[in-house]
Amino acid sequence: MQAVVFHRPKKVTVDRVDDPRIEAPTDAILRVTSTAICGSDLHIYNGFFPQIRNLVLGHEFMGIVEEIGTSVQRLKKGDRVVVPFPVACGQCFFCERSLPIHCENSNKKNYGPEGGLLSQKGGGLFGYTDLYGGYAGGQAEYVRVPYADYGPRRVSDSLTDDQVLFLSDILPTGWSAIDWAEVRGGETVAVFGCGPVGLMAQKCAWLRGARQVIGIDRVPYRLECARETANAEVIDASRTDPVQGIRDLTHGRGADVCVDAVGMEAHRGMVKKISNVVHAEVGSIEVLRQCISAVRRGGRVSIVGVYGMNYDNFPLGQMFDKGIRVGFGQALVHRYIDELIKIIESGHVRTDDIITHRVALSEAPRAYDIFCRKEDHCVKVILKP
Repeated sequence: MQAVVFHRPKKVTVDRVDDPRIEAPTDAILRVTSTAICGSDLHIYNGFFPQIRNLVLGHEFMGIVEEIGTSVQRLKKGDRVVVPFPVACGQCFFCERSLPIHCENSNKKNYGPEGGLLSQKGGGLFGYTDLYGGYAGGQAEYVRVPYADYGPRRVSDSLTDDQVLFLSDILPTGWSAIDWAEVRGGETVAVFGCGPVGLMAQKCAWLRGARQVIGIDRVPYRLECARETANAEVIDASRTDPVQGIRDLTHGRGADVCVDAVGMEAHRGMVKKISNVVHAEVGSIEVLRQCISAVRRGGRVSIVGVYGMNYDNFPLGQMFDKGIRVGFGQALVHRYIDELIKIIESGHVRTDDIITHRVALSEAPRAYDIFCRKEDHCVKVILKP
């Protein structure tokens, strides 16, 4: 089959690889009908997460069940399903507590309680390095899905792939940010980052009753997308200090909720880059610092942008003085996906309006390049095998 294969930083190609096969009685094989490039894929593409051997990428995908293992009870051949990006067994200590991202059984070689830099990581993830199980991802014509009775969700034929594909990751991730912040209605929610996850967080803030939603970014076309698709007020961080801009919009207090939807690949100046070298750090916590400054006292910060290591000069004293509550981590897709399917079916949220590029799987290398460089007004790429 054809698949998008990571070889080294900045080098992905579409290669012929072996078709997946049933390896355990709980497996299913999907024929992929749609898959997407995620901002998290860029962390591998740009070398922020190490990966030595070649790996099929992709953790946002859906398709048609082609084959099932002998133990699979809830799926049958021909079912159309969308698949959460975490690989989870559904039966361990953490899965039973609706924390499937921490599954004890899906990352045998590198799982552990510590959460270290290169060892003792969490549960498995599709297409997301050997640190997280080394599973082949869904940017391919076919994909093996372990624990098929627990992860995949059947979707109605009345909904298009574009409408439901993002249930695999970015919609539940945006929902997680707002849920962890306990948005109940009437809040000002400021979302740093107007990429796909940030846009979903903005949409979810409205769904949960926010009074005001503010999107912050440095790229004009992404700010325009936030205005058009998420009805957000926007702040151009390349022209305006975002912290002061948020305070100006909130009577000097700051936002009730700030969401970091950028993570470690935030914009950095030369001084920050030199500091990274001195402290042996990769990336930056600049956006997290801005969230902590921009949130009001007693407010809440959600971090769904990815951070892959520890950082010096973490503003713990500022957080303590302001009494900020913080939630962060990978999205609990399995916990939220069924509710979100119903919200999509009801028409209360639209997700496909952020798609800017639909291309054949064979065009993936060029798509990665323009997405990474933020060229051609690229917000979200769908690959069609």
